[in-house]
Amino acid sequence: MSLAPALVLREGDRQRLADLARLPSVPSGLAKRARIVLLAADGMPNAQIARAVGVSRPTVIGWRDRYQRGGIKGLEDERRSGRPAEISEADVVVATLADGGRPPERLGITHWSARFLAAELGISFASVARIWRKWGIQPQRVETFKFSTDPELEPKIRDVVGLYLDPPDNAVVLSVDEKSQIQALDRTAPMLPLRPGLPERRTHDYRRHGTTTLFAALEVATGKITADACYPRHRHQEFLRFLAKAAAAHPGVALHIVLDNYAAHKHPQVRHWLAKPANKRITLHFTPTGCSWLNMVEIFFSIITRQAIRRGTFRSVKELTAAIGAFIDAYNDRCQPFTWTKDADQLLVKSDRQRTNATRH
Repeated sequence: MSLAPALVLREGDRQRLADLARLPSVPSGLAKRARIVLLAADGMPNAQIARAVGVSRPTVIGWRDRYQRGGIKGLEDERRSGRPAEISEADVVVATLADGGRPPERLGITHWSARFLAAELGISFASVARIWRKWGIQPQRVETFKFSTDPELEPKIRDVVGLYLDPPDNAVVLSVDEKSQIQALDRTAPMLPLRPGLPERRTHDYRRHGTTTLFAALEVATGKITADACYPRHRHQEFLRFLAKAAAAHPGVALHIVLDNYAAHKHPQVRHWLAKPANKRITLHFTPTGCSWLNMVEIFFSIITRQAIRRGTFRSVKELTAAIGAFIDAYNDRCQPFTWTKDADQLLVKSDRQRTNATRH
């Protein structure tokens, strides 16, 4: 039997075939075919190639012929007809999104899971999960949104944002609010310290030793905080006392104070106090209903919660208030003003979009 002639490679194919045969990222089947073609191009007999690569001699002959007809492209796997898919992706998507994504009442559940929907459709939950991933459907997730129903939404936003971006000359802008129900929590066991490879650890159990309310005023221009955490409640009486304290901290200048719509802030006694001649220099500016996030002092409340309260251990309300006071003293030494970046028009456009587009689908 005569030996098969050496396979003639197409121009530029040798290096590409060598890369396919050696690179670890190439599928093993394609790498084996590239090696067969290279050995055939070197003049090795088909039977010897079969032994070297670990395939049969007809397989070697078949891949030689495939290369001669189609080049390197001919070595790739051809599309297989196979068995038609029995699961309709469209049916799964439609079933998931029907009735706004709510399952039938008879199931007693609020949202679909892959297993519930798979049982409903008579298919595997892995198939449902795969189709959900492909189409970006995530019934397990929920996002919240909020829009204001305040009829004076636009003028209030323009008023507050105007104070932030272009404050009046020779005036001080304060952002005032209260953080209520701050708990003095005492852990029932000592905290385990931070160590390499281990986070700081503490017991889940704790004892409650009462609560306090933190009233705070953020000076927008400097970021400095005037605060008082000695109030057990947050009624209009406590608010008035703190308002007087904030005013005393900024004597002789016009004060513009940003507040939310909490009832205590609009109490008749508060209005009566503001009407006194000595307090005519104080003007209150209210954020729209449902838009307390416009109040800059909320940023400070988030900071003090993360850095001083949430992981603290307090055996009494007195310890809690002392810790809050110590944090504020240190914070005022390093504080910087927060920079408001969006103008009123940008906020109003976003607010209108939230009214009209409450879902991502």
